[in-house]
Amino acid sequence: MNPLKHVAIIMDGNGRWGLKKKKSRNAGHRAGLNTVEKIIKETIKNNIKFLTLYAFSTENWKRPKKEIKFLFNLLEFFLKDKIEDLNKQKIKLKIIGKKNFSPELNHLLRVSEKKTSKNKRLQINLALNYGSKAELINAFKELKKRNEAINEKNLKKYLQSNNTPDPDLLIRTGDTKRLSNFLLWQLAYSEIFFEKKLWPDFNEKDYNKIIKKYKNIKRNFGNI
Repeated sequence: MNPLKHVAIIMDGNGRWGLKKKKSRNAGHRAGLNTVEKIIKETIKNNIKFLTLYAFSTENWKRPKKEIKFLFNLLEFFLKDKIEDLNKQKIKLKIIGKKNFSPELNHLLRVSEKKTSKNKRLQINLALNYGSKAELINAFKELKKRNEAINEKNLKKYLQSNNTPDPDLLIRTGDTKRLSNFLLWQLAYSEIFFEKKLWPDFNEKDYNKIIKKYKNIKRNFGNI
């Protein structure tokens, strides 16, 4: 069976779920938080050490300002309400992406990272204002700035996911089959599962079903 150290998830479908069920995209974002908590618990049960969640992309700034404000308020609420619990569970929180939000949210993110920095049970990488193309461009700029050779080993040092193994498994909910500028370098040999369910409907049973399928896949990495 394949070892599973790192799962990455594109949590797609919150807005569509909200419109379908409650006539409000924001209701879907709120419901999606419940799924996040369920998946975190199930990740720990499966002894998976890294979980990367795509929460807000560099392209998501194109959304209506009211929706963006609601999303960030929801994130603030989640961190204020749950960070102590995450810390007690020995969960480490790491933000990948540019922290150019409000001073209050930036401060809360820094405090949350610092508070949980020594935890080792599970590391959650929260991708906020994240775009893989920008990440790669910045990595190449660092190589040039430091006059280092352009090779895989050196490039990895300047990715925001440094010190984290590449994802073994990517799950995207919402019945959409694309990567949406997410971990383009890191996902080179990840197994990818596209799930029809919208993120708020995704549950522990769905998650474990995918994990079971992943563990039984023959992974060749270019070999035979």
